[in-house]
Amino acid sequence: MTNRILVYRGEYVESTHNVHIAIVNKEGELLYFCGDPHRLTFPRSAMKPFQAVPLVETGTKEAFNYSVQDLALSCASHAGEDFHREHVLAVLKRIGLNEEALQCGTHTPWNIKSYKKLLQAGKDITSVYHNCSGKHSSMLATAVHMKEDIHTYREVNHPAQQRILAAIADICEVPKESIGLSVDGCGVPVHQLPLDKAALGYAKLAQPEQTAGKNHAKTLVEIRKAMMEYPEMVAGTNRFDTDIMKAYDKKVVAKVGAEAVQCLGLIEKGIGIAIKVEDGSTRAVHVASMEVLNQLGMKDDQIFDDLSKYVQAPVYNARREAIGVIKADFILQKA
Repeated sequence: MTNRILVYRGEYVESTHNVHIAIVNKEGELLYFCGDPHRLTFPRSAMKPFQAVPLVETGTKEAFNYSVQDLALSCASHAGEDFHREHVLAVLKRIGLNEEALQCGTHTPWNIKSYKKLLQAGKDITSVYHNCSGKHSSMLATAVHMKEDIHTYREVNHPAQQRILAAIADICEVPKESIGLSVDGCGVPVHQLPLDKAALGYAKLAQPEQTAGKNHAKTLVEIRKAMMEYPEMVAGTNRFDTDIMKAYDKKVVAKVGAEAVQCLGLIEKGIGIAIKVEDGSTRAVHVASMEVLNQLGMKDDQIFDDLSKYVQAPVYNARREAIGVIKADFILQKA
């Protein structure tokens, strides 16, 4: 059985990407797979909905009057658009801090319009443009609310990070001592776990009731609803997570992770999906995601037409001419 994504230049296959997929129900039973469904994986930013759990459960969200948009942004890998930055700065103001408190570092904003506006104004890129600034502002908010050190909030032994580790271990059903820890691109701890356990987290996010403990269940419902009600806060303009959640209105919750990870929760089915492209190529992961939905019977002709750039992603040359295509070449195996 193949587990490939094929990249065509004209009629010829130029490159291939191997993909690993785990699909589980909310009881953790493996339903379908491709490649290695137990591959140890850093889901990276796909864990953000679970990293937001302590924000809710410590009372921080309520204490600092988080809006639904603010909660969605705490789960985001945002594009640095105006509305993203405004909400991050508003959160920081309410907790009595400024942008200098963010320790996520900087990178070029993913939204080109925002970047051009920044260049035209002759201004420097700052931390609020970082795709993880929503998550970092919420970690800071929790530390402020719990009266903890705000200068070390991203260190693994800080109570903020230990609460996150405990939430991920509990929801994804992996013992804390079995979770591999390293450092994410934004400087906070990142968690390694089997791919099917990441999928289990998303099955519970899809249908938390009676599956995630009475405390986490209520929290996950709130987080899921925020992400789906304001999908533009989770990613941004012309971004996969935003586009797919809008297209599958209230039926799919989605979150990308760096190095070609994509996690999805199917609300009506109570199913979680975790996808990892072996070589970390992001150009392959959305094509894989759409093919999984197709094979799970989630294809809707209108939706697939609207999301055609993800179904079979075009390959462009420097003249913006489509000179190839990226296609899925795998069949899910029943467990």
